[in-house]
Amino acid sequence: MPTDDLLLRPATDADLAAIVAVQIASREAAAMPPGIHPAHEVTAWLTARLATDDVWVAESDGVVVGYARITAGWLDDLYVVPERAGQGVGSALLDVVKAQQPDGFCLWVFEMNTPARGFYARHGLVELERTDGSGNEEKAPDIRMAWPGADPLAFYRRLIDEVDEQLGDLLARRAALTQAVQAHKGEPTRDPEREHEIAAALARRAPALGHDRLSRILQAIITESIDAATEL
Repeated sequence: MPTDDLLLRPATDADLAAIVAVQIASREAAAMPPGIHPAHEVTAWLTARLATDDVWVAESDGVVVGYARITAGWLDDLYVVPERAGQGVGSALLDVVKAQQPDGFCLWVFEMNTPARGFYARHGLVELERTDGSGNEEKAPDIRMAWPGADPLAFYRRLIDEVDEQLGDLLARRAALTQAVQAHKGEPTRDPEREHEIAAALARRAPALGHDRLSRILQAIITESIDAATEL
């Protein structure tokens, strides 16, 4: 079906019930873990989001058939009713999101949702990272995807800057803990077996780097942390 029948517009409070129905129906039909919230909780959540987030709907013949919810740097929701799936509604909404966030944005998609991953890949999004799902409510592995916008280099550098800020905080915490441990050891010492276990654990979390690279990184962090602790 062509998409020239679609009206794409910002959502209003009057669209709430339709948006809730779209999300519930779309999730039930998609290759996703079952929703864990009943309809009244979904309604309460989306009521609050309509007041704070940028929400757009796709309307056909006066009926809402899809919606997208956007926050700064993120596409949080993109749902289309099952009977309009594969008919260009999602593509039209995604074009709206790109126009609203020309500098790029990220989103999370469940690893098992291969149709959605394929859809986003066809529209220029790339897969950046995977998780084991421990950070989401469904506890299902997911993937962070990104559309890098008009200036991909600037977009990726912004993401790197965010990671570096977090990395700096983590290194400061680790150095402080190393200092506390050394105070109980009496003199600077190393535990090769424990360091090997830590490197192996890191390799499981960051397989792209591998055990050997992570072992070298860990050695440098521990050495410099101990040196810093002994200078105090």
